Amino acid sequence: MKQESRIKFILILISMAVIFALTVPTVSASDKIYKFIDSKGVLHFTNVPVSTNFELYLKEVPTKAVKTKDPDKYKNIISIASQRYGVSVPLLQAIIKVESDFNPRAVSRAGAVGLMQIMPDNFKTLKIKDPYNPWQNIMGGSQYLQMMLKRFNGRLSLALAAYNAGPHTVDHYKKTIPPYPETERYVKKVMRYYYVYKNKT
Repeated sequence: MKQESRIKFILILISMAVIFALTVPTVSASDKIYKFIDSKGVLHFTNVPVSTNFELYLKEVPTKAVKTKDPDKYKNIISIASQRYGVSVPLLQAIIKVESDFNPRAVSRAGAVGLMQIMPDNFKTLKIKDPYNPWQNIMGGSQYLQMMLKRFNGRLSLALAAYNAGPHTVDHYKKTIPPYPETERYVKKVMRYYYVYKNKT
């Protein structure tokens, strides 16, 4: 009986340890963004530094999880951004859906932040002080998309490819969608959601 009691006691302790591990909140690596400038002067961002050469660039610990995936949640801000930068509401909704799934606290592996997944090296140009602020992020992302549309003469597929892979990459491939599976999938997904949201309005 004593041996059986010990086994039961050990099992209870193990169960309690598992429950504790599952319920105690943790801070993920994506809460921080690190930067590194290589020997060629190229600036790199990541949320998982692979060497001591990376230094902390941006630190943000989300206060709570965002559960909503409602495309209408930020529609007022999106509408204002649409009027200000001449980009349609359904298109902005589609980009936000694909980029962050309407999560303003999203951080990508590359270090892109917020609803429209803006890279830290664009914060200053787009006048973004708090990338997790929905207003600043949507306004900045909309402005950047407008810049890409102007750069590529209104060709939406190229503007979207540039939003994802960078304008210099699109230029490098003679102003065509770069042959990267991720970028090709990105353009297709945004266009698909664009037509979905467009048909809802």
